[in-house]
Amino acid sequence: MNWVKVLAEVELPQDARKVVKAEKRTILLLHHGGQIYAMENACPHLKLPLQGGKVTADNAIVCPWHHSAFDLLSGNVKDWCPWPPGVGKVLAMVSKEKALTVFPTRLEEGSIWVGLEE
Repeated sequence: MNWVKVLAEVELPQDARKVVKAEKRTILLLHHGGQIYAMENACPHLKLPLQGGKVTADNAIVCPWHHSAFDLLSGNVKDWCPWPPGVGKVLAMVSKEKALTVFPTRLEEGSIWVGLEE
């Protein structure tokens, strides 16, 4: 695991989000429920940005484009492409369901670190 320092902890208060670059990746950081989550800032469906997605009470992020929902911790799909009504079901059938890429995080020396595969 290659740990990369991405942001000062004070720059991501509770309920905030921020897009950062780590190596060649664009990562969305979320501070939700007292935990910091890191994920690819691209929905696996059509690679559209997730930073405007809603975070739910059951710890999921919902893509603002086609409303696919992904678990913040595991990246597993909770709901695949349900929107727009009718058309979303067709889009879901022609696109393979894929998990969201998530990354481990840690706090050290006042900074947020993200673990990337080597």
